[in-house]
Amino acid sequence: MITVAQARPDERAKFIEKTYLHLAGAVGAFILVEVILFMTGIAGLLLQFVAASRFSWLFFLGGFALLGWFSRELTAKADSVQTQYIGLGIYVVAEALIFAPLLYIAAFFSDPTVIPTAGILTLLMFAGLTAVAFTTKKDFTFLGSILKIGGFVALGLILCSAIFGFTLGLLFSVIMVVFASAAILYDTSKIMNHYSSDQYVAASLELFASVALLFWYILRIVMALSSRR
Repeated sequence: MITVAQARPDERAKFIEKTYLHLAGAVGAFILVEVILFMTGIAGLLLQFVAASRFSWLFFLGGFALLGWFSRELTAKADSVQTQYIGLGIYVVAEALIFAPLLYIAAFFSDPTVIPTAGILTLLMFAGLTAVAFTTKKDFTFLGSILKIGGFVALGLILCSAIFGFTLGLLFSVIMVVFASAAILYDTSKIMNHYSSDQYVAASLELFASVALLFWYILRIVMALSSRR
């Protein structure tokens, strides 16, 4: 397989353009699904479900984590672009459902500037990290093993907080923002060095997953700081 980094400059430029256009499309689709969830009242119902008990949230998160894993595997290993689109679509909807309770709290129980502020900060951080990845031309795939270990540690802490009922504070959110930032650098290098030029949909899903993670924890930080005013 000829990777994007080994492809001709024009093919590489076209791959980058398609990847980031699809990333923008995925973000737009995510926003559209959230609007539908809010307008239909589903977002409020999801909040009631996860608020019923800490185990409800664990079940909710685990179910959609499996769905997200399935869609990412489907997209990454798909031979056809159509199958890649199906995987991306499943993942976007799953992320929208996971985000709905948190966004509902941010929209109706926090300062009205919280969501726009978190969105702008996420966009700026993603743009800065992408610029670093492309301008330095450094291969950040060495972060893969670090991210894997860090991911298991973070997952363990989240599971323990749900089971034993303690709250992961502001410091955890800050650490997870650093984790998501490293994931964006890793994903940017990964799609250039390990993806072929026809895997732009799968590449956009990888980046969307990391951007969503970054937005989740930036939003939590902004909400926490807003409540302290």
